[in-house]
Amino acid sequence: MEDVLFETRGGVGLITLNRPKALNALTLGMVDAMQTQLAAWRGDAAVELVVVRGAGERAFCAGGDIRALYDSGKAGTPYVIDFYEREYKLNTYIKRYPKPYIALINGIVMGGGVGVSVHGRQRVCGEGTVFAMPETGIGLFPDVGGTHFLPRLPGELGMYLGLTGTRLDVIDAKYAGIASHIVPAAQHEALIAALSDVGEPYERVLSRFAVAPANVSRIAGLQPLIDRHFSHGTVEAIVASLESDTSMFAVETLKALKTKSPTSLKVTFRQLREGRQRGFEECMQLEFRLTNRFMRGHDFYEGVRAVIVEKDNAPNWKPAGLADVKSEDILAYFAALPNGDLRLA
Repeated sequence: MEDVLFETRGGVGLITLNRPKALNALTLGMVDAMQTQLAAWRGDAAVELVVVRGAGERAFCAGGDIRALYDSGKAGTPYVIDFYEREYKLNTYIKRYPKPYIALINGIVMGGGVGVSVHGRQRVCGEGTVFAMPETGIGLFPDVGGTHFLPRLPGELGMYLGLTGTRLDVIDAKYAGIASHIVPAAQHEALIAALSDVGEPYERVLSRFAVAPANVSRIAGLQPLIDRHFSHGTVEAIVASLESDTSMFAVETLKALKTKSPTSLKVTFRQLREGRQRGFEECMQLEFRLTNRFMRGHDFYEGVRAVIVEKDNAPNWKPAGLADVKSEDILAYFAALPNGDLRLA
């Protein structure tokens, strides 16, 4: 069975991520196939727009195939860097894509799944959507364009999500601007059929199917607290601010931060602050620098071991505390690569 399926329906080029048992996690083969097909559809006048979806009910896409990346990195094979290089090029290609690119999301959308959805023109989410960028919990950083899109969410929401890995439901995702429309999952097939009719503008079709959020966003209510605590100039200052607050939000957020890689937290903080001023392609090049350093470090492999391989959820981060992470070591993550930056044609 193919891991990613392509078909045309009327004016729609339809991509189906087809690894439902693996929550549609991306492999290098899937990334390459998407890149090739998008390039072909770009030059095909019969294809007016692209829709990407995930097979099954559990996930749109839970991210990259982290276990494969872990195994490659441990073995010293080039797959891991090849994957990130081509994934980031695909993210950039989607961002630049001249035709409407519509992600049809329900279930889990995390990490690499965010990278093949959030940069498109529209993100149509069902009621089962669960969004997160949980990378700091496995000793990594929020990549696939997180450097660019997270700082552009309301207030300090992007910093909060990037550091804590907090999950958003569909209502929170709509508030954040991650979801452009809410369409019930039961209507997704009918939506594809309506989009395939080239007689009606896609914006009008989406508006016709979209529903209002069923409730008020939980995150919207927390925005003042998020802005107050996450606007500080260092991770340590964020932690101190939270420690001075007895609210349930502060207690739960501190608890979450204490499970994350201290190195990941400090890199992510700097990454997202820098991302505010950088263009998209600069952000992707920065992420490739960071990825190269993380793949040669300790915490990614330890985080994946603890969370995915052995599942003891007891990572032994090195360094173990924020105070032990040296500023010069963080700066080294951001330095130019010896062979030059990621080349984005």
